[in-house]
Amino acid sequence: MLRDWTFFEKTWLLLFTLVNIYLFFAFEDSLLGLISSLSGMLCVVLVAKGKISNYYFGIIQTSTYAYISFTYSLYGEAMLNGLFYLPVQFIGIYMWSKNRAQHSVKGEDVAVKRLTKKGWIYLVIASIIGIVLYAELLHYIGGQAVRLDSAAVVLSIFAQILMLKRYAEQWALWIAVNVLSISLWVVTLITQGGNDMNMVVMWSAFLINSIYGYYNWTKLSKAQGAYQA
Repeated sequence: MLRDWTFFEKTWLLLFTLVNIYLFFAFEDSLLGLISSLSGMLCVVLVAKGKISNYYFGIIQTSTYAYISFTYSLYGEAMLNGLFYLPVQFIGIYMWSKNRAQHSVKGEDVAVKRLTKKGWIYLVIASIIGIVLYAELLHYIGGQAVRLDSAAVVLSIFAQILMLKRYAEQWALWIAVNVLSISLWVVTLITQGGNDMNMVVMWSAFLINSIYGYYNWTKLSKAQGAYQA
């Protein structure tokens, strides 16, 4: 499994695992939070490498994270993961399996695509409209930190769609999502308390991985001669 992993990838995964285990014992974090964090990290690292196996860890992460978010009244996060991310994992397995890379560059499983400028314009407009409307819905049902929650959820949905369709630009959205999610959990844990610091560490690790993912998929797209669509 680790034969085509770089030194950076192995070191990063080991360091993240050790930090999470330390937090679990030092701050008496929840076991479910530890499971969600570790499975999530494995998922995003495998996405950055273009591996279909990311979706199997994604099934574990999305289901556990949905429950944790619900217990903190982060209904947007809970609905996103339970009602959208979880079923999408199975769709992703199918779609990536149908679009394997014909000429693997670094052991990746899938062929990479790129967005056009027109595609970016549509994406930005749709994201703004979605964030505003979803924030109103979250406010209506009594959610917490609704603006941050809405932005994180809407951008996550578009990022996941780009991921399913194998666009390298998904990583630009994941970077934004991770910054928003870190802020969301810091605010939530400060205002409500709780023992799930693993969530902050997980999203911080996701942020670093998303930067690496953007770098890696950009290289893959150039090496594969990815076309814009």
